[in-house]
Amino acid sequence: MRLRGFAQCLPGLELLVADELRAIGIRPDKPTNGGVPFAATTRQVYAANLHSRCASRILLRVTKVPVRTFAELEELAHSIGWDAWVDRGATFRVTATRSRLHHTDAIAQRFSEVTGDGPQLVVIRLDHDHLQVSIDTSGEPLHKRGWRPDVAAAPLRETLAAAAIVASGWDGVSTLIDPFCGAGTIPIEAATMALALPPGRLRAFAFESWPSYEPGTWASVEHSARTAAAAAPVPPPIVGTDRDDGAVATTRANAELAGVGDVVAAGRASISDLAPPPAVSDRPGWIVANPPWGDRLRSGADLYARIGQVVRGRLEGWGVALVVGDPRMAEATGLNLEERLTSTAGGAPVHVFAR
Repeated sequence: MRLRGFAQCLPGLELLVADELRAIGIRPDKPTNGGVPFAATTRQVYAANLHSRCASRILLRVTKVPVRTFAELEELAHSIGWDAWVDRGATFRVTATRSRLHHTDAIAQRFSEVTGDGPQLVVIRLDHDHLQVSIDTSGEPLHKRGWRPDVAAAPLRETLAAAAIVASGWDGVSTLIDPFCGAGTIPIEAATMALALPPGRLRAFAFESWPSYEPGTWASVEHSARTAAAAAPVPPPIVGTDRDDGAVATTRANAELAGVGDVVAAGRASISDLAPPPAVSDRPGWIVANPPWGDRLRSGADLYARIGQVVRGRLEGWGVALVVGDPRMAEATGLNLEERLTSTAGGAPVHVFAR
């Protein structure tokens, strides 16, 4: 049976999510703003939750029909076969634009009268009098990998960290250094990539509580993932440094929780100390980092100019990817970085510049 799905993501990550779906064996439809529609089997829907690093949620499209009155809405709510997905009731997230029905609480009420209150998320979107009902298959957003109980200041969301790594062009077999590691998100994401460890392996998903859940299918998906991880090559050196002792301690703790504590090397150092690990000093690697920006940055372009100086002096030939809030900061490095990705973080624009 083919299911209609939608992989939600931060704006700007759509093409990366489409590539992830292809890697799973799903042929995506044309990306739209904020996600990628697709058709898939139940197994592939499970796999998309387990393997997607850049998607925020995997939704299952239930129906899309014209609705102009509350009577039509109530009839639709009663016609949907909720028993496949809803066991203990549902919570409704409703948006309504340019439609005759626009009171979101009243719209949600018509559905809650059928399913009751409960944990299963149902996303309802009414646009130009067309109602689309979607069932959330993920549960908590997919950036919640299940390994980070603690965060350093201004943590980078895991989905955006993964996108920055992919946009950097890192080959997965060369050294990767993050000299502003914070909570360790970038080096941990890189380590799990190198080890072929699925990002969702440490967490649960909403589909596991469905009445229609197929435990044998899910066990098969997990088994395939473990087999692939067992065949992964020895990972390259992956290093996270920070001038803050607390950030270094958090990176180490999070790396242990993520199961990559023996792969991610974390230590205290400033950007001026940045240098290749001795074992790979003769081979170029990558710098992928989220330097301080926005409210976190008080020194203006000076820090970014220093990054450029250190790279030109000690790491010439290395790939560089920086997550920045202001494109002028990337220009301040003097490294001729080009914009590879534009998205948002906390509602603010964010860019990935790389070479």
